[in-house]
Amino acid sequence: MKKKFFNIITMMVVLVAMTSCQDTNYPGGTISSHIGIFDLRALFKGEMVTIDAEKLAGSSKLAALVVSDHKGGNLPEGLLVVQDTRRLGKLRGISIDLGDAAMNYQPGDSVIIDILGSQLLREDGILKLKNIKESQIAKVASGRPITNNVVTSKAILENPDAYESTLVIILKGGFNPIPKAGEILSGTKVLNDGFGNLNLVTNEKADFSQQSPYILGNYYGIVFGQEDGTGVSTPYLRCRSKADVLMLSSEIEVASIIITGFSSDVKGSDTNYEYLQLMATEDIDFSKTPYSVVVSNNANASTPTGAPANGWATGGMRTYKFNLTKGVARKGTFFYVGGKYQLINGGASTSLASSNWVLNYDYNENDGFDFGSKRSGLFANSGNSFGIAIFKGTTVTKDSKPVDVMNNSGGGALWEGNKGYRITNNDFYDVINPLTMEPQPFFKQGTNQLFLKYNTADVGYFVSLGGEYNLTLGRWTAARSQNNVEMTKTSTIAEIEPENATILVE
Repeated sequence: MKKKFFNIITMMVVLVAMTSCQDTNYPGGTISSHIGIFDLRALFKGEMVTIDAEKLAGSSKLAALVVSDHKGGNLPEGLLVVQDTRRLGKLRGISIDLGDAAMNYQPGDSVIIDILGSQLLREDGILKLKNIKESQIAKVASGRPITNNVVTSKAILENPDAYESTLVIILKGGFNPIPKAGEILSGTKVLNDGFGNLNLVTNEKADFSQQSPYILGNYYGIVFGQEDGTGVSTPYLRCRSKADVLMLSSEIEVASIIITGFSSDVKGSDTNYEYLQLMATEDIDFSKTPYSVVVSNNANASTPTGAPANGWATGGMRTYKFNLTKGVARKGTFFYVGGKYQLINGGASTSLASSNWVLNYDYNENDGFDFGSKRSGLFANSGNSFGIAIFKGTTVTKDSKPVDVMNNSGGGALWEGNKGYRITNNDFYDVINPLTMEPQPFFKQGTNQLFLKYNTADVGYFVSLGGEYNLTLGRWTAARSQNNVEMTKTSTIAEIEPENATILVE
């Protein structure tokens, strides 16, 4: 009986403690005088809110970092923009309507703001704090570092409230449509980073408004909302000054062949059944303009071992080369390269012989063109990485840069110093680190960490790489995504050339 009574008392104490913890956002039950911007923004439910101590559960101040800079003349006038990560490490921002005094603050200023008596409301599409005087703001430090916040346009468009009034970086941004000769940044331009389209707004009087748009660049800027006539707020980006616009490229490079899919592990034996699906972005007569395809196999048993000293030209069991010197591929059409049997999913499956096979080759009985030992399967199925690279011409050396490249998995000895598989600029990889501007020409170096994932073995998946490649811009305006098509022995060509396959746009 005593034990039962003790258990009841203990349970009551725990429940009381739990209830007490639910009344505060801060551990230990002690109310901080500072509220996180995350919690402040959550107070707005569509109508203006007057901020008082009760609504802040005892808090009264913001401790935040200034990100606005009015010297460039491109931010909404009178807004002091601050951000913090006080709540659960989540970065959130808020705009404060401070009038001319907003110009007195610089990025990196650490400030404490007394917000009691202010008003929280959405105005002109932007959630703001109003009725705050400069006397309520104490600057406690200057020149504090602002953490780089690299964000995709897709993330901003899908969750604008999470990014509004924060400083973000859009990497590898180009304009869609591409600006005409003589155009300038002034006005509203559609910025595309390969994940979506986000409006970039530049005031006519901004100190960089007359600048010519870059083919490809990085854009540091603050996200704001713009309200339409129906009350719907759409996010857009404003760079603060000329220093926020960094050029990556001033030239358009169109990939003449792109990788659109592959079958790396058919049902049953892989010998001479594995194949690649490619797409031509222009008319190609391979007898006049030859290309080559190289696949890498980085299973632990593949030799030579270690980081590939000769890159894609390493040969042996590591890399295998096909030369494409016959046949024709028309612009926007699929064509195939692979084993001699031309079947969709291994032995006794549907024939693909009527499709455009630029090369079907007995890789089990023959060494590769120029390098690569004969083998039972082209691709690793061990969990370690395999790669696919397209080269213009039939000469491939350790220094050759691919036209397009894709990797599956990231395991194995892939890169060390100046040894590795070279990449190209595409939707997955960057020859130059777009943030630090440092060279990174190899897979697994720097930011080149993306790769596709293995499927369950011996099922017969075709990996279809859906995406959108823009010929005018010379870039992916919708990055390739891995779509796994589970094939059967009776699957048809329509299943591996689906509607969500890679498409070309102009």
